[in-house]
Amino acid sequence: MIILENEELKVSIATSGAELREVIGKKTGLRYMWNGDSTYWGRVSPVLFPIVGRLKKDQYKLNGKSYHLSQHGFLRDVEFSVQEQDADHVSFVFESSDAFLDVYPYRFQAVIHYTLNEQSVNVRWEIHNMQGETMYFSIGAHPAFNVPLTSEDKAADYTLNFTKAPGKRVTQYELVESLVKEKESVESIEPISIQASLFKNDAFIYSHIDRVSLTSNQTGHGVDVDLTGFSFVGIWSSYNQSQGTMAPFVCIEPWYGIADTVDTTGKLDEKMGVNKLEKGGRFEADYTITFI
Repeated sequence: MIILENEELKVSIATSGAELREVIGKKTGLRYMWNGDSTYWGRVSPVLFPIVGRLKKDQYKLNGKSYHLSQHGFLRDVEFSVQEQDADHVSFVFESSDAFLDVYPYRFQAVIHYTLNEQSVNVRWEIHNMQGETMYFSIGAHPAFNVPLTSEDKAADYTLNFTKAPGKRVTQYELVESLVKEKESVESIEPISIQASLFKNDAFIYSHIDRVSLTSNQTGHGVDVDLTGFSFVGIWSSYNQSQGTMAPFVCIEPWYGIADTVDTTGKLDEKMGVNKLEKGGRFEADYTITFI
């Protein structure tokens, strides 16, 4: 486990999946990240690549050939190497070589940076196309935050607030059997109070959102996620259908990509939200979490 630490935060990151595993407020003792209890969901903050969400029938087509790829792809399960490290920054690197050509016919390099600055952690991705042809991919984050954070409050005390991209309308999407369907286009998103029923039909998804905050109305503690420039953001918690309850966490998920639509052609190069990277090209994106 790699540790970054300053006067405000202690941050733990695993080399497995280059996954952010723990963030502790040193002055408050608050543990902001979900603990990965598999009773609800066994992960904490996986990196989703080369797809976000699920493919229709878990398959896609490329250059006339069909490939099988499970939900969220495979990068979250690989072992990264530490590339650089100092007190407030670490970078992890993974080179695919021939490891996944049977499910994803591209050679690539992924570099994931974590930088600690006061009460914030910046996460930056680099994807390098090592293939001799155009590469198609999606990439996303899936951090889960404890809700509630303290014994003084409960999930219903927490509110999501959204800041949309300037000059844009927000499109909301819903999931139908894990596939995306456009729901409505609106001028803005009103604050949303956390309740289990929000997650009855899985995640809810928006486009053109620059920032999402999740804070307690009782204590003021929570998180603020700056995802300016991202194509989509998903909001999710694990929902127990038989009990009508949610898990004690909420995910705020910045995505460059999205699950297949209900009317998808199945072709990777036609997939909604897919990114295109030319031979030798590099993709970069970053988001910042501030822990309040």
